[in-house]
Amino acid sequence: MKNKHVSYEEFVYDATSPLPKRSPEEIAKLILSDDINGYDKKLILNTVNELFETAKLLQEIRTVPKITVFGSARTEKEHPDYQLCKEFSAQAANLGYMIITGAGPGIMEAAPEGAGPENSIGVGIELPFEKGVCEPLKESKYLITYKYFFCRKLTFIREADAVVLFPGGFGTMDEAFETLTLLHTGRSMPVPFVLMEEEGGTYWEDWMQFVKRTLLKDSKNISPNDLYLFRRFSDPTEAVDYINNFYRRYHSMRYVDDSVIIRLNSPLPKSLLEELKEEYADFLGDFGIQETEPLSDPDVEPDLAHLPRIMLKPNLTRPVDLYCLVRSLNREVTASSTRRQDRDEISPPPRPTRVRKK
Repeated sequence: MKNKHVSYEEFVYDATSPLPKRSPEEIAKLILSDDINGYDKKLILNTVNELFETAKLLQEIRTVPKITVFGSARTEKEHPDYQLCKEFSAQAANLGYMIITGAGPGIMEAAPEGAGPENSIGVGIELPFEKGVCEPLKESKYLITYKYFFCRKLTFIREADAVVLFPGGFGTMDEAFETLTLLHTGRSMPVPFVLMEEEGGTYWEDWMQFVKRTLLKDSKNISPNDLYLFRRFSDPTEAVDYINNFYRRYHSMRYVDDSVIIRLNSPLPKSLLEELKEEYADFLGDFGIQETEPLSDPDVEPDLAHLPRIMLKPNLTRPVDLYCLVRSLNREVTASSTRRQDRDEISPPPRPTRVRKK
């Protein structure tokens, strides 16, 4: 049997270090080599194919803000959650958002029915017990069906400027905890995470009691701050308002070595800047929060060059604190998602968080 590693030291290096970045030519050479064969090569080729087709499909709408909607495939059209999803999606689409769903029945059909096919993206999956896509998405030009769940799930989260969950089964729970895990570990950019159900429903209340009692109180496997990652709503207007408010000042962020650069839609008031420095002092360290100019060539991202920026050198082992800080950037705004009457109208839709022009 051929040894996989020459030495123990090499094995440790492989296990603890990120893989080196390779050029497309190097990757192509590896795939075409005889180093791997059979199922392994098939898996790689199919994965590359699915991700390539996804990128090609969504290229022309890359700058459009999007909301991923999860929920049960078994929700009947007469159910209040189905109607709630339709209304939420219609309001979001009217503000310029596109809606991403799994293209199946139930909640996955309610969302594009409310948003309209022109504002809907379907990312389906090959399953023996679910054939075809839901009726509203048959008219959408943005539709793709995956073989692999992991490619589909990557698209759900990578493309989302917000994630909204309605009650569902194992799949919904999988999507809920995966999204929370990515936010909790800092492996996805901060996005608003919304739990929705009909007025008086107990699905998310029961779920929250489980999280608080079993994960937080009894085992202490999560921290109190982790509960800040999600918000519950039964009013579609308040839910859309909450998502919009998330981006009222925050635009997007990027990591540069040990620094975090946060792009803003409007400058941070001096009073709020000082308040955040004090409140998050333990997380921010001596560097605090500093205003900065773009660190990269403006020609690389010309549509973002005009945005004001702040720089942090925070404790990157605490991504939930970073999420909390992002939400705190709007603190001086009197309106909130539960105080809809405090302003005349909902603001225009935010700029997307992951626009990268080459």
